[in-house]
Amino acid sequence: MSRLLCRLAAVLMATIVIAPLCACSPTVSARGNLPTGDQLSQIKPGVTDKASVTTLLGSPSSVASFDDTTWYYISQKSEELAFFRPTARDPEVVAVVFDKDGIVKDVHKTSSKSPRDIQPVARTTPAPGKELSLIEQLIGNFGKFNTNSAAGK
Repeated sequence: MSRLLCRLAAVLMATIVIAPLCACSPTVSARGNLPTGDQLSQIKPGVTDKASVTTLLGSPSSVASFDDTTWYYISQKSEELAFFRPTARDPEVVAVVFDKDGIVKDVHKTSSKSPRDIQPVARTTPAPGKELSLIEQLIGNFGKFNTNSAAGK
């Protein structure tokens, strides 16, 4: 009889612990602006201009750093389960490339199932010149000022 009670107690405890975790369903949220396939099919290279792209797709998520000829529409889904840290998944980028006259030259869509971690290089950039001590900085400007030119003489 006591074995049966111990087993029932163990099953009850396992149910109490596992049931709330099973009842949780992940929350998926989308972030960004990802154009649909239908919207992208309306963009014709050599014909569509920037104003038409803005009307059709909206403002870009980002513009290329060194020129404004490439617009990026970026989207990513994140999944969150209960109190665990959210995980990013399904990142997608649509790049719309324009020519110098503002007409679409190319449209391409990329997706990455496993984003890469980028490790920055831990080097420092040397700065040319002499490093001055505190005393040199304090007394370094004595005698460098011309009081005659400041007074207009």
